[in-house]
Amino acid sequence: MAWPIVQVNTLNLMQGPVTEVERHVLFVGLGTKNVGKLLSVNTQSDFDELLGESDSELKANVMAAMQNGGQNWTAAVSVVAAEEEWVEAVKVAQQTQSFEAVALCIPTANQATITTAQALYHELIAKYGRWTWMALCAPGIDTKTQTWADYEVATVAIQDGIAADGVMLVPQIFPDALGKLMGRLCNRMASIADTPMRIKTGPLVGDVTLPVDSAGAELTTATLQTLEQNRLSVPAWFPDYDGIYWADGRLLDVEGGDYQVIEYRRIMDKIARRIRLIAIADIGDRSFNSSPSSTARAQQRYCRPLREMAVSGSVGQLVMPGEIESPKSDDISIVWESKNSVVIYLSAKPKDCPKKITANLMLDLSNPGDI
Repeated sequence: MAWPIVQVNTLNLMQGPVTEVERHVLFVGLGTKNVGKLLSVNTQSDFDELLGESDSELKANVMAAMQNGGQNWTAAVSVVAAEEEWVEAVKVAQQTQSFEAVALCIPTANQATITTAQALYHELIAKYGRWTWMALCAPGIDTKTQTWADYEVATVAIQDGIAADGVMLVPQIFPDALGKLMGRLCNRMASIADTPMRIKTGPLVGDVTLPVDSAGAELTTATLQTLEQNRLSVPAWFPDYDGIYWADGRLLDVEGGDYQVIEYRRIMDKIARRIRLIAIADIGDRSFNSSPSSTARAQQRYCRPLREMAVSGSVGQLVMPGEIESPKSDDISIVWESKNSVVIYLSAKPKDCPKKITANLMLDLSNPGDI
């Protein structure tokens, strides 16, 4: 005989949304007010109240990020008393918030800072499963002692020989160049898959007065091209086209590496964050197994972030492309190494993007009466 039992279980199929980390940046810099505190800021924040009324590199870059970040911009600011405290400040901030990137607003010409930032990029992945790329800034020109030729040599040397695919280096061509770029990258007029080179996003906002060197010569695109070719991320402009814009968002990846530009880093980091959550939920779940039906379901499940990122829209002839190409069936492979170990391979393809446009013009001198 049996006693009648009814049990109703509500199952969590892990189909809900994921909190967006993208476009949320941690700014770290020197200051004298609110030292040691993590400050949450947005477009409504009073930066004089939070960071003091006097000017500072940290305050200037945060305000530039806000001005270029547009609507719904948010960030966090960590104020430190000494440069060597920045790594610990980033680690402490992890207890409260997650970030897509860290912007160190203390100019550095020290290669050790770059290698430390790369190590921190990997440490945050290892400890927290957080993909957080690092943006550093190099000093601007010393207008009293340096010519542009001197500045090129000194600035290029900072990155020489370093491989750091999670680190960006921005020369402070403007005193707040790093902030301008970080705001531009966080502006919701563009997606994380867009290059900061994108002209339709608009020009840089704020003071873009071109600096001069010790000889009184104004900055030219020749110097900027030299810096960009050496993996630094710099502003750009076009003759007879108003406004100052940006060149590629370069990372310090090696020649031939996949992550030489920031849009590829951002795409893959976003995918990694979402795939990690799916994989955690699958631990110990026997419904995920090597049977054909389970494998098919798993392929759908793990491709979901890619499908969502590939969604595009259109209005008339205007197309708003997704962040990546729509995944195909052969973009995912599931391999069972043993009864308890499975390996998943995923491939994501960025959209094409014109960074070099060549127009060939031809003259037609045929007679209208010719057939």
